[in-house]
Amino acid sequence: MITEIKLKNFKCFEDESIELKPLNLWTGLNGMGKSTVIQALLLLRQNYELGLLQKDEAISLNGDLVKIGNSKDLLYQYFKDQYIGIAITIDGASTVGWTWDAGTNADNLPFKEKKSELNASFETTLFGPNFHYLNAERLGPRVYFETSTYDVINQNRLGLRGEFVANYLAEFASNQIPIPQLKHPSASGLTLYEQVNAWMGEIRPGTRINVAGDSDMSLVGLRYQFVGGKDAGNRFRPTNVGFGLSFLLPVLVAILSSKTGSLLILENPEAHLHPRGQAEIGKLIAIAAANGIQIIVETHSDHILNGVRVAVKKQLIAPEQTKLLYFHGEVIDDQFKHYILNPRLDRDGRIDQWPDGFFDEWERQLNELL
Repeated sequence: MITEIKLKNFKCFEDESIELKPLNLWTGLNGMGKSTVIQALLLLRQNYELGLLQKDEAISLNGDLVKIGNSKDLLYQYFKDQYIGIAITIDGASTVGWTWDAGTNADNLPFKEKKSELNASFETTLFGPNFHYLNAERLGPRVYFETSTYDVINQNRLGLRGEFVANYLAEFASNQIPIPQLKHPSASGLTLYEQVNAWMGEIRPGTRINVAGDSDMSLVGLRYQFVGGKDAGNRFRPTNVGFGLSFLLPVLVAILSSKTGSLLILENPEAHLHPRGQAEIGKLIAIAAANGIQIIVETHSDHILNGVRVAVKKQLIAPEQTKLLYFHGEVIDDQFKHYILNPRLDRDGRIDQWPDGFFDEWERQLNELL
């Protein structure tokens, strides 16, 4: 498990250390640095997959996982030294850090220095096969999804936008979920297919997913049924059932298919979901984190937060397994400075501090109405 990330001169952060726990909930106003920290992790993994990171070669700022631009886009605007630094710590013990020269306006960064060496512990977390990243810009409803044997079977990928989720579900539908504690109470079996349908039913009761492949066209079709009693109902195209289910599907598959020791990075899992569904996703995320999956969630949803708080109160996850980070900033000495606050949960799900702007908009608007 990643326990700390350190950034030097990386975009909006001059010198920042971020502690991580099994469940990490990141929130804050737009443009305050949440995505920046995620980009740092993706930049490392991207260049590890390219074989550049472990060879101490110049790293690429643009690739499949992240597209930053050039060194000028990456370098902290008030820099004192023209270098970029990232360090990560695993299990509070092993730390490796890199610095790169950012003095040229290029889309790669020449290697400068490395602290320590990569070891096996890093290859089971950020650089391992049990990793999923779902971008906020996920695919909306599609009648057919593309297939990729390499991505799905060989690399265990759902796609950054969830583009391979139907293919993934078709391939592994009969596999049992690796963590039995994620079993939905209404489902009798532990297969991925049963569990995805059961948790999907929390969002829209009676939902059943059907996938069917067309090997000649290298496509997988997806249909939804809505079961009521003995009536199985028609099979509907995703384009006829709204955005919420399509946006939710890769999130559910990523969580339910993950093994202990996996790392998930989820951007805005609440997208297009109604409040009850968002709270249920918060609960599922909490259960997953309590059972060995490290999860980083970027969210603007107070319902996700409250789902986690309720999970803490119900003892589904311990408060010390959670980390709430509020990304904020203000003008100091004529410069806009970014910083991170850390509200804490107690065992009753209560939060010890509510900084200005931290999920307080409901109260603000309510006061306007009084």
